[in-house]
Amino acid sequence: MHEQASQEAVTSLHDLSAVDLIAGFRARQFSPSEVLEDVLAHVAVWEPHIKALYAFDPEGARATARASTERWQNGQPIGVLDGVPATIKDNIATKGVPVPLGAATTTLVPAAVDAPPAARLREAGAVIFSKTTMPDYGMLSSGLSSFHPLTRNPWDLSKNPGGSSSGGGAAAAAGYGPLHLGTDIGGSVRLPACWCGLVALKPSLGRIPIDPPYVGRVAGPMTRIVDDAALMMSVLSRPDRRDGMSLPPDSINWKALDKPLRKQRIGLMLDLGVGQALEQDVRDVAVKAAKAFETAGAVVTEVAGVLTREMLDGLDNFWRARMWDDLSKLTPAERAKALPYILTWAEAGAKLSGVEVVRGFNATMAIRAAAAKLFWDLDYVISPVSPVVNFAAELAAPLNDPAKPFEHICYTVPWNMAENPAVSINGGYDKQGFPIGVQIIGRRFDDIGVLGMAKAFEGLRGAQKLWPKPPVK
Repeated sequence: MHEQASQEAVTSLHDLSAVDLIAGFRARQFSPSEVLEDVLAHVAVWEPHIKALYAFDPEGARATARASTERWQNGQPIGVLDGVPATIKDNIATKGVPVPLGAATTTLVPAAVDAPPAARLREAGAVIFSKTTMPDYGMLSSGLSSFHPLTRNPWDLSKNPGGSSSGGGAAAAAGYGPLHLGTDIGGSVRLPACWCGLVALKPSLGRIPIDPPYVGRVAGPMTRIVDDAALMMSVLSRPDRRDGMSLPPDSINWKALDKPLRKQRIGLMLDLGVGQALEQDVRDVAVKAAKAFETAGAVVTEVAGVLTREMLDGLDNFWRARMWDDLSKLTPAERAKALPYILTWAEAGAKLSGVEVVRGFNATMAIRAAAAKLFWDLDYVISPVSPVVNFAAELAAPLNDPAKPFEHICYTVPWNMAENPAVSINGGYDKQGFPIGVQIIGRRFDDIGVLGMAKAFEGLRGAQKLWPKPPVK
């Protein structure tokens, strides 16, 4: 009995951080192949319940892990992630794998090459064992898709993992290894992180080269701890000329996460005046986080939101028109394969005038200007990630109303348009033990500072609950 209890106290290989895995490989405590087998065994138990994976490739991963094991045995790792298991979101191209974008409307053609973030992970030696699920075209904060099976939240299988990086969020919370890569154009790594108890960084626009690039669209790490997110950033931020919107190479020391909090000027952003009402449990977690920083010496003042109703409706119009542009090129039979919610939402874009669409796009510039003004005399902003604690797994969005699709992203979407780095990190739990995220936003290009603040918060937030266990048969 005592022996069994002591064995259970030992952290399983699939639960180890990337930082600890690399240290273990170096010390020859275990090999990349052993780690992968433990991850695959864990996936086999969890996956029937959460459906987080797409293009699962255990045999290809085993070959990659064997090569990594041999390199470590020879003392010749090829990069800082050599042998570490990783997943990549459906919409980030990996050579030879179709990119369905979560939509049954997509013609499946194997990708010719790795997109920049996938290429960086592969070059650094990561063992990419699967892609992960997403909703149609990445335009939902949900695990609901017309192509993939419904993805569920490991913390509560009746709840949504969020999206659009839904599979990455569910996989990270379930313990499918330490590293998961998503994308974010309005909250798509931060919302799953919020609802799955994770760390996820939406970096400054261009910090991680992507292909295809778009206004506000970034790739970002999804991990359980800040150190792993920083480790991923040291790889993902390397240059790639395919992204004409990428930042010039920068000599950021991604290990320099020590952040003195004394006299940091922090804004606490709670009531936005637009979007869904802030639930009390979420408010309490954000306020508690602000007070923890204040106790550590930061100067906290409450600030108003930067988003207005006009801005949010403008973004909605712009994105509807953009989505309809894609769907209008399909036959009616092909269009009918999309989620009804997405189709209903996008069809309204056909009725918008050119002036209305341009006015909608101009909301991005208005948001950028408002954010710059906010950060004139602030170093960081703390806010909720989502106004709601959770919502049902089967829903497309918390309100589930295509006429009001973005009421839940009012805390996240401004920072995509303004290009500021923003991190979601678990701040606490509701009475049922469901995780609630806190968002920390920094000035444009201060990605390392935002991660440093998140690292400091890891030491301030108190004990965390154990990660969810697979359901007992």
